[in-house]
Amino acid sequence: MPNAIAAQSGHSIQRLRLRVRGCVQGVGFRPFAYKLARAMHLSGFVLNDNAGVLIEVEGASAGHFVEAMRQEAPPLARIDAVDVLELPPSGGRAFDILESRSGQAATRIGADAATCVECQRELTDPASRFFGYPFVNCTHCGPRLTITRALPYDRAQTSMAHFNMCAACAADYRDPENRRFHAEPVACPACGPKLSHAIEDIAATIRDGRIVALKGIGGFHLLCDAHNGTAIAELRRRKARDEKPFAVMVKDIEAARLLADLSLEEEQLLQSPARPIVLGESRNTLSPLIAPRLKRIGLMLAYAPVHHLLLDALVSTNSRPAALVATSANPGGEPLCASNDDAKRRLAGIADLIVTHDRDIVARADDSVMQVIDRAPAFLRRARGFVPEPIDLGEDGPSVLATGADLKNTICVTRGREAFLSQHIGGLDNAETIRFQRETIAHLCSILDIRPEFAACDLHPDFRSARAAEQFGLPLVRVQHHLAHVAAVVAEHHLSGPVIGLALDGHGYGTNGGIWGGEMLLVDGHAWRRIGSLSPLPLPGGDRAARQPWRMGVAAGRDDLAALLWPHHEGAMKLMTMLKHGMQPPRTSSLGRLFDAAAAIAGVPLEQAYEGQAAMELEALVEAPCRLADGFRINDDILDFRPLLIHLAENRLTGSEAADVFHGTLIAGFAAWTAAQAEAADLKRIALGGGCVMNRVLAGGLAKALRAVGLEPFLPSKVPANDGGIALGQAAYARQIIRMNATEVEEISACA
Repeated sequence: MPNAIAAQSGHSIQRLRLRVRGCVQGVGFRPFAYKLARAMHLSGFVLNDNAGVLIEVEGASAGHFVEAMRQEAPPLARIDAVDVLELPPSGGRAFDILESRSGQAATRIGADAATCVECQRELTDPASRFFGYPFVNCTHCGPRLTITRALPYDRAQTSMAHFNMCAACAADYRDPENRRFHAEPVACPACGPKLSHAIEDIAATIRDGRIVALKGIGGFHLLCDAHNGTAIAELRRRKARDEKPFAVMVKDIEAARLLADLSLEEEQLLQSPARPIVLGESRNTLSPLIAPRLKRIGLMLAYAPVHHLLLDALVSTNSRPAALVATSANPGGEPLCASNDDAKRRLAGIADLIVTHDRDIVARADDSVMQVIDRAPAFLRRARGFVPEPIDLGEDGPSVLATGADLKNTICVTRGREAFLSQHIGGLDNAETIRFQRETIAHLCSILDIRPEFAACDLHPDFRSARAAEQFGLPLVRVQHHLAHVAAVVAEHHLSGPVIGLALDGHGYGTNGGIWGGEMLLVDGHAWRRIGSLSPLPLPGGDRAARQPWRMGVAAGRDDLAALLWPHHEGAMKLMTMLKHGMQPPRTSSLGRLFDAAAAIAGVPLEQAYEGQAAMELEALVEAPCRLADGFRINDDILDFRPLLIHLAENRLTGSEAADVFHGTLIAGFAAWTAAQAEAADLKRIALGGGCVMNRVLAGGLAKALRAVGLEPFLPSKVPANDGGIALGQAAYARQIIRMNATEVEEISACA
C-alpha cells in the first residue's frame, strides 16, 4: 500500500492537485496518468473536465510525478501548463479514473491523427477482431476534431454516440491497461460504422480506370489510378480542373521514395501523425498529367485504415507501387463534400462509384499541404491533422474573431494567449463556401466555448469576409491586407518591438485605395507605416490581368514589347496600341503581377488556368539562380525591377535561362533594398509574409541573402504565408489595437 511503502522508506506523504492544460483529451492521457500513478505507488484520481485534465496524486513519490508526466506523455498529447496545488493527505489507497465533468471549456480537442503502427498491424492480422476493419483506431490515432460536436471529449459528444459498443469493445474501453481505454471512436465490425462497398469492389473500379468518390475522415476524396493517364484526363474533364496539380497517395515512405527525391525534412513531414500532402521533387515515374509542367509533386501517405486496405488491394495485383490520385471531392470552387447525401447530389456527374459510410463528419477538413523552405516546414494549406492546434500568442488578450480574406479563406478565434486558426475554407465566391465559413465559425466557437468580444477583418470595403465580420455586431477592427500578412509572422515568432516586414504578395487593398502587393512595412506593436514598395506597374484589364499574364507582359516596361514578343497575338497588339494612345490603366505594386509579367515574357503559358500557375511554372524552370547586375533600381524607397523585365524581353530569354535570371535578380534586389532600410532604421529583424513567400526559390534564397548581410529573417512556419494565414494576422494585430484603445473601439481602420 502507498502509505505503508512511504513509512518504510522514510519519505513524507504528499497530496498534490494537478491541473493539466493543453491538448490532453482524446489522446490517452487518463490511462497514461493511471498507469504512471500505479507504477509510482500513488493514490488519487484523474478525470477530464472542460479545463483539461484534473489529477490528484498522494504518496511519497508525488513530487516526482509531474516531471515523469511531462517526459513520458502520450505521443499525441501537448502539455501547455501544469498548475500544482498541495493538499492535506487523505490517506487514500487506490488510484481511480473518474467520470468527466462539464463546465465552461478551457481545453481543446486534438487534431485527427493517422492510423498508428499498432492499429495497422491489427488491420492485417487475421487473428485480430479488427482484421480488415476500415475504422480501426485507438487513443494514439484516428479522428478527433472531425467527429466532435462539443467538449469534454466523450463519446456522447461525438458522431459515434449512436453506435452502441459490443461487449468486446466495451471491455477494451473500460480497461485502463488497454490502449483503447476511453478511445471515444472505438468500434469493431460487430458494432461500428460500415462502408457501403467492399474494398475489393473499390479496388476493381480503380483498376478498370474509373473514378471513385471515397468518404474518409474529413470528407470525400476523388480517386483514380495515378499510373493511368486516361483516367486522370477524364477526372480533369469531369472536375473541370484542366491543369491545377493533383496530389498522390501511396502506402508508405518506401513507395513515396520511388516517386520523388525526398529530403530528410520532407520524409519527416510525410510520416508525421498529421500525414499532410508534401511537395517533393518528382522522379517522373507517374503520368505527367498529375502536375503539368511542374517539377514537384504533392505526395501523402495513407492515413486512414480504409486507405491502407485499398492500397494493399491494389498493390497485390500490380508490380508497381500502388499510387492514387487523391483530390478533394468538390465541384470546381465549392467546399469539400462531407455528408453522404451531399456527395450523392454533387458528385454523381464526376465519380463512377460513390463509397460512403455511416459515421457522420461533424467538421469537414481538407488535407493539409506543406513544403520545406529554408530547411523548415511551411504550409501552403493548413487543415486536417493540424486544426485546431493553437498558435501561442505569448500573452493573454481579449477574444477576437477574425474573418480572413476572400481567397483561401480561414477564420481565427482567440482565447487567452491562444489563437485557433480554422481549417482551409476556400474562396468566398459562391454560396456553398460562404455557408461553410459560417458553419466553421459556429463549430470552432462552440467546441472551444469562445464568445468573441471583438471582430477583425480586411480593410477592403467589398470583401465578403469583411461583410461576414460586420454581421456579428461586435466592435470591429479593419486591418490592411499586407499588414495582416506581416502581423501573422510577428505573432507566430513572438516578435516584440520594431520589425521590418516584407509583404511579397499578389494584391490587396491599400490604405490609399491603391492595389498593393510588394510592400515594406515598419511594424511596432499597434503602430505601423509603409516605408517602401515596388515600383507600380500598369494593370491593364484589372482583375483580368491576373488570369491573363500577357497583359502584364505588354505593359511591363516598354510600349513596343508586344510587337517584339507576340506580333501575332491579337489581344496583345490591340492592348499595345491602346497604351500608346494614352490608355491609363490602374497601377499596382504587386509582386504577383511582376511574376506574371516575367512568366509571360519567358514563354510560360499566357493564360492561367488556376491562381498562381504562371509563377509556379516559372519557379519550376529554375536551375541555378543568377543575378543581372543592373536588373533593378532603388530610388526614394521604391524598388524597380523594370530593367530586369526589359532585359528578358530584349534578349529573348526563355525557359530556365529566364527563370534563373529573374529569381536571382529578385533575391538580390530585395536583399539590397531591405539591407538599406534596415540600416537606416537600425533594425535587424525581418518578417517575410505574403503569397509569393510560398515560392521556395525566392523565400529560401532571400532568407540566405539576408543572413549574409547580418539580418535575421523570419519565415512563416505555423500558418500559410498566403491568404490562409491572414486571419491570424488580423486577430493578433486587432488585439494590439484594442489594448491601446480599449475604451474607444467601435470601429477602427488600421491605416498607416
